[in-house]
Amino acid sequence: MKVIDFKPASCKHCYKCVRSCSVKAIRVTNAQAQIMNEYCVLCGHCLEVCPQNAKTFASDMDVVKVWLKQGDKVVVSLAPSYLGILKYRQPGQVVDGLKKLGFYQVRETAEGAAYVTAAYSRLLEAGKMKNIITTCCPSINDLVEKYYPDLTPYLAPVVSPMVAHGMLIKELCGKNTKVVFIGPCIAKKEEAEGDVRTRGYVDGVITFEELEQWFAGENIDLCQCGIQKMDNPDPKVNRLYPVQNGVITSVMKNYEAAVSGENLPGRGAQMYRKIFVDGIGACRELFDGMERGEFENCFIEANMCEGGCINGPAVNRLHVSRFKAKMNMEQQIEYEDPGYAPFPPQLHIEKMFYSRANKDHMPTEEQIQVILKATGKYNKDQELNCGACGYPTCRDKAIAVFQGKAEQEMCLPHAYEKAHSMANVVMETTPNAIFILDNDLKILEFNRMAQKFFGISKEDAMKSYLFEIMETQEFEEVLKDHHNILRRRMDLKQYGLKTLETIVYIEDMDGLLCILQDVSKDEERLEKEYEKKLQMVGSAQDVIDKQMMVAQEIAGLLGETTAETKIILSRLGDLISSDEQD
Repeated sequence: MKVIDFKPASCKHCYKCVRSCSVKAIRVTNAQAQIMNEYCVLCGHCLEVCPQNAKTFASDMDVVKVWLKQGDKVVVSLAPSYLGILKYRQPGQVVDGLKKLGFYQVRETAEGAAYVTAAYSRLLEAGKMKNIITTCCPSINDLVEKYYPDLTPYLAPVVSPMVAHGMLIKELCGKNTKVVFIGPCIAKKEEAEGDVRTRGYVDGVITFEELEQWFAGENIDLCQCGIQKMDNPDPKVNRLYPVQNGVITSVMKNYEAAVSGENLPGRGAQMYRKIFVDGIGACRELFDGMERGEFENCFIEANMCEGGCINGPAVNRLHVSRFKAKMNMEQQIEYEDPGYAPFPPQLHIEKMFYSRANKDHMPTEEQIQVILKATGKYNKDQELNCGACGYPTCRDKAIAVFQGKAEQEMCLPHAYEKAHSMANVVMETTPNAIFILDNDLKILEFNRMAQKFFGISKEDAMKSYLFEIMETQEFEEVLKDHHNILRRRMDLKQYGLKTLETIVYIEDMDGLLCILQDVSKDEERLEKEYEKKLQMVGSAQDVIDKQMMVAQEIAGLLGETTAETKIILSRLGDLISSDEQD
């Protein structure tokens, strides 16, 4: 199942999530970050650092509300970190608030932790394991199984407190009871619903953040609620599980009680040194050392979150720090073993761990070099290893590209250099003068053609204001009303130039971009063509005038010959008439 991921529309490919992911379980495809389930250990760090709030979480809130609405028996397993994280006056107010939401019972997960504590004590007494790593934290379990498979024999073969508690609740309240875990951890959802070894004991998971939203939606203020007791016997010291050294403290209190009660001989615990470690960086450093054989006979309390579960990814840190949460918890806890009866024998608290390591196909050196050269890295000096892409070295990123986990375009220095180079090509090869101004009309950028147009070097121009080299009235108008000017005719008589000016307001920087297109030659050509046309019109007029004169002369001659012809014909007619009379 996919517990966490990123919203495609919100992801802005800043790669901050990749940088924060210690195990590089985030694939970037088409500039979109995606969680790779098979690699993810569900620490939640990527969701915490995402500046776009692009995270998604497979919430059980809606289904839990349906169970309550239809009258199902729903019991809460409440993580003990609530003591330091939720806002209330008395712990009993949290119980009352949850029952106002409709829950049948509210029990502390520390009740289940007490039985896990007892199991750890028995492992210490047995002394058969070279090292023992606690298995309360599902993220740590994932980290070992996926990335340190040789250490799986050191994982304590015991379920987490949440799973043990789920088993117990269903035994006490009936198999059809719905168990809902509420806590600061997102990895618990995978453990409850995605791990076939522990599936079925916990039916839903709600985070503290979700719970606070639920309370707010129902107008429930815990500080105004009544006080009700938890439905479980006091787990006492086992409430310390969410803080640093809490597991070790609980185990040693239980061990001492068991020895004093003659339930354990009391020899095994002395052979183990006690170590607590938290934070993925520190845990990986320790596990690396264990792989090198640096540790033996150690009981190791390991937590993925720095400071323990009180600093989980689903905690609202705006109203409480992990340090204050720790103080709040420690002030309310009785440092004694609760003396619970043994875990019901029909329930099996054991869990087996095994390797789930991924075997990635590795590129050859030649393939790595091809990928490196594609991002402008032709030698070692060009491998900056800046980490901006999220990978510690350029070679690591090249390997990720080969494996389909990353894209070549993720190399930000190369992308910047490429974009800067392209911008320079445009600025320096365009036939137009281009300059950029701030809101005081100070020159910020001045390209090669601008230097040619105005006869001033870029260095001098960058120290100048626009009014020092040309009129600024139109620029001031654009700055004032933000109405761009596009291809307007402007004569720079002092420079012997005729131009088309474009002035564009840049909103983000409250400045101006100006482009001047030199049309002097075009204007000169047009003038010459116009003069030629005028000459042709004049020549045509001369021809027409001559033709008119010729036409008039021809008309005159035609008129004279026509008159003479008429006279002759008249005389001939008279002659013929006189002959007939005779």
